[in-house]
Amino acid sequence: MMRVFLVDDEALALKRLSRILMATGRVEIVGTCADPVDAVEAILRANPDVLFLDIEMPGMTGFEMLAKLQPQPVIVFTTAYDRYALQAFGVNSIDYLLKPIEQAQLERALDKIERMRGGGEPRQQIHELLERLSSVAAAQPDYPARIASRIGERVEFVELSRVTHFFAADKLTYAATSAKNYVVDHTIQELEQKLDPRKFIRIHRATLLNLDCVHDLHPMFAGRMLVRLKDEKKTELTVSRDRVKPLKQRLGI
Repeated sequence: MMRVFLVDDEALALKRLSRILMATGRVEIVGTCADPVDAVEAILRANPDVLFLDIEMPGMTGFEMLAKLQPQPVIVFTTAYDRYALQAFGVNSIDYLLKPIEQAQLERALDKIERMRGGGEPRQQIHELLERLSSVAAAQPDYPARIASRIGERVEFVELSRVTHFFAADKLTYAATSAKNYVVDHTIQELEQKLDPRKFIRIHRATLLNLDCVHDLHPMFAGRMLVRLKDEKKTELTVSRDRVKPLKQRLGI
């Protein structure tokens, strides 16, 4: 069995990846870590065959952490960025899993690792991979931290960290905060493309949700769900039936 180690700063993502890895019956998990700095020493002690490594982490990126590992195990990157040039991850001796990770993706990665360990695929030198991947990471888009709300001739800027959700009503789009709702000059579809996909997810044709603001979920009839937010009003939002599964995956459940 493959001995694997998992690194991801999101506890829910670690838990979910551990669960689906164990369900394959093909691996032994020898360690997990949510702090990339602490992970370096833990990985060297555990000496795993395979490292499942998140890319974007506070304090140290996956690329930076990998550069500190000698020797390096086989690496499988996990990322929420479909905007990365993912062909860079398709080189021999490396793979990627796009969050939310699906079972079929995982099985494909394990198959590739087994071929590599059996000599069916060569391993590329890790420093060459780091050079390629670092250049790809540097080209990732910058997502806005605030959004403009125009009222007549006045423009007010709203920090996205304050926005619990965006919603469309009466042919207008609003950014909802605990204090008030702000009119914004974008459709829900445009906002879905414009904003950081790690933070915002569409849960209804007229609603874009800030994942950091979710308090709890409740089932509804006809396969839909109800999201209750962390704001003082305990705002409740409906999740369309076809968007329930993507939301659960993003929340690691």
